[in-house]
Amino acid sequence: MMKNRVLTTTQRLYLSVACLTLLGGCFDRHRSTDSLCQDHPEICANTNLNDGQCRLQRTQLIWQRYDVLQNPTDEEQFKELKFTYAYQKCLEYAARIEPTELKERKTMRTRALIHSYEDIRRLSEALADSTDPQIIYYRWSQGDKRALRQFLQLEGTPALETPELQLALATFYTEVDKEKTIQLLKHALELHTGEQPIQPEIIQSLATLSHQTESATEAYLWAKIGTDLGASVASQEKLNNFYPMTDEERQRLDEKALQVAKSIRRGKFRAELVQ
Repeated sequence: MMKNRVLTTTQRLYLSVACLTLLGGCFDRHRSTDSLCQDHPEICANTNLNDGQCRLQRTQLIWQRYDVLQNPTDEEQFKELKFTYAYQKCLEYAARIEPTELKERKTMRTRALIHSYEDIRRLSEALADSTDPQIIYYRWSQGDKRALRQFLQLEGTPALETPELQLALATFYTEVDKEKTIQLLKHALELHTGEQPIQPEIIQSLATLSHQTESATEAYLWAKIGTDLGASVASQEKLNNFYPMTDEERQRLDEKALQVAKSIRRGKFRAELVQ
């Protein structure tokens, strides 16, 4: 039985070649942006190729365009839109630079900038009817009132159960219902898994809203939580002036802030921890 399990040299060589072939299939044959542009010139067109300015943003955009070419979903097109915005922002600065040599580079950058505006319009139109909540929120942020109605209709559904989207929902209620806004922000922290970065806007908003609703204890607590998480709201001196209390009470809240910050960092936060 053991003899039958021993591979011959020829069999081992065959398996090695087969494995290499399979591994090769796992890698895209485009090993560089240049080779990608040679095979797919349409996704590199109207960019400032061979220019040192905006190289990172241009490269990210080109590869994302390739991803869209392979998988033209709303999600991938939305990523392309965001990369186009980043590229455009860089070009707006680069187009003002006067090259010491090759004056045509400024013309190329300006042309690429103009096309970036066209690409943003094209992508925005392509995503106009998307049901992806992230895209709906984006359209709302751009002033689309229909998108706002669509977004609010998703409230209370699993579609908005992410920290980012709960924060987005909270922005709508800020001027309408501060208590509800606070609840939404706390829920956003409950949805934090500990794997993604903590959005400082959530902590800062909780501290600000608690101050506005005259909840001095919670305002101080959230401010200290923010400091412990690297999202400082105010200096200790300002906090002492804003929220006078006994040394014992301040120490108790400081210790509680450390515990809450730890729970948030680990993705274990629950709203009752600050009640």
